[in-house]
Amino acid sequence: MPKDNSITSVLIIGSGPIIIGQACEFDYSGTQAARSLREEGIKVILINSNPATIMTDPMMADRVYLLPLNVESIEQILQENKIDAVLPTMGGQTALNLAKEAEELGIWKQYNVRLIGVDIKAIDKAEDREQFRQWMIKLGVNVATAKTANSFLEGKEYAQEIGFPLVIRPSFTLGGTGGGFVHDISNLDEALTRGLQASPIHEVLVEKAILGWKEFELELLRDCADNVCIICTVENFDPMGVHTGDSITVAPAMTLSDTAFQLMRNTAIRMMRDLGNFAGGCNVQFAMNPDTEEIIAIEINPRVSRSSALASKATGYPIAKVAAKLAIGYRLDELKNQITGNTSAFFEPTLDYVVVKIPRWNFDKFKGAKDTLGLQMKSVGEVMAIGRSFTEAIQKACQSLENNAVGLGYYGKSLMKTDELLDYLKTPKWDRVFRIKDALMAGLSVNSISKASHGIDKWFLYEIQKICDIEKEIALHKLETLPEDLLRKAKHHGFSDEQIARIMNDGTEDEIYEKRKALGITRVFKMVDTCAAEFEAKTPYFYSTFESKSH
Repeated sequence: MPKDNSITSVLIIGSGPIIIGQACEFDYSGTQAARSLREEGIKVILINSNPATIMTDPMMADRVYLLPLNVESIEQILQENKIDAVLPTMGGQTALNLAKEAEELGIWKQYNVRLIGVDIKAIDKAEDREQFRQWMIKLGVNVATAKTANSFLEGKEYAQEIGFPLVIRPSFTLGGTGGGFVHDISNLDEALTRGLQASPIHEVLVEKAILGWKEFELELLRDCADNVCIICTVENFDPMGVHTGDSITVAPAMTLSDTAFQLMRNTAIRMMRDLGNFAGGCNVQFAMNPDTEEIIAIEINPRVSRSSALASKATGYPIAKVAAKLAIGYRLDELKNQITGNTSAFFEPTLDYVVVKIPRWNFDKFKGAKDTLGLQMKSVGEVMAIGRSFTEAIQKACQSLENNAVGLGYYGKSLMKTDELLDYLKTPKWDRVFRIKDALMAGLSVNSISKASHGIDKWFLYEIQKICDIEKEIALHKLETLPEDLLRKAKHHGFSDEQIARIMNDGTEDEIYEKRKALGITRVFKMVDTCAAEFEAKTPYFYSTFESKSH
């Protein structure tokens, strides 16, 4: 069915102040949605308490309200404007919680406003930990052994029943706020208290920890005819135990077998179709046992998220733009010319490149904050890099971190002894990927590093080993003797000019640049076109790499 013509004005709810776990990715999505709706001739009214966002630019919406994100502000807007529908899925957990509160107070009904892009039942199913668990059991989808507690005493009782190590997951929070691991009874009281206080409904899930399992995330879109497509599959470099916002993530998934991928895909589609009666986007997180390929559902979010902003950039598929159009009634197969100009929006992107996201932290600014990573997100931003291989993409990402890294390596700063390195890798920290490289350079085996890091997949470690092998080869040469084939190989694997100069301890960045330029080793530009060049893309962008042909 085409656009619902009864919707002539839409209220978009933003995500408010930039806080850890909820930041500019919602500005990116909200801006896309506002443009998408205005393209359809729909009047857009926007509320966001944060003036430092693009979405609150007067050009983005017909009317912008810089007001606190509360029910009083919503009521004021509804009194001053005729609004047909509200779209809360572009404003993170803040907007979902506000939409739910307004529903419970009967405000949407009072002003005859429809909720689009999500429904209240879906918010409850996804965000209430016990409802989610019961729903998964009913659907026949595996979940970790767990019980929901609404009091401190209940939590203690369930913890001792399930056994350690445990995870405490509060309901209706974002970025893992209030969550944490409990390895033994000594820190149970503190973790339970923190979790119950963090949850707006004073509820936590006491769950058996599945440390060492692999974590994957799928981005989905669904329309009103129940068509579902998977936009992107993202794999976490870090195993379960590190919040996905604090983990290095890779797209497409690198270590999934086809059988595991199809199982994950089918399960995600089943979950999306059973979630509620709405059209829009969601993301599903799974954990997978690396030995048996058994999967369990971790959570589902019926909204755009940090991950969907990343997936949009990684695939070139504008998730928020399409989700906004689905919310006003379009079907995926009706949306033409949104991406390629040759296909409808009802297709699944194919990547002929690798995308790596590395979070950025700023522990220097937060005195006293622990630099260990866990269930509660601590990163304040992220970098994303695109390359023809994982090695190239991860090196490019490291070069973008603004922490003096010139690639995957801190040259002259790796002073740890071998036994210290293995011990250091047991605890997830912001610089673990650099220490993994140090350990491989020191001659430690992939098996021992995988074991020490509680299960980082050996495929990733073998890829980092390739970087180490090339580095050792480069170190045998000086600027004059560096062979062309080795220089070309280094550039293919993401080594920067400065990095090569530092490894040889000879020459400068400019001299390496001049040498490779004279040899014809220069950047070419490849296209992010969502369909691996099967169709010509209408809205592409480009990334640089070192190959023979440019797009």
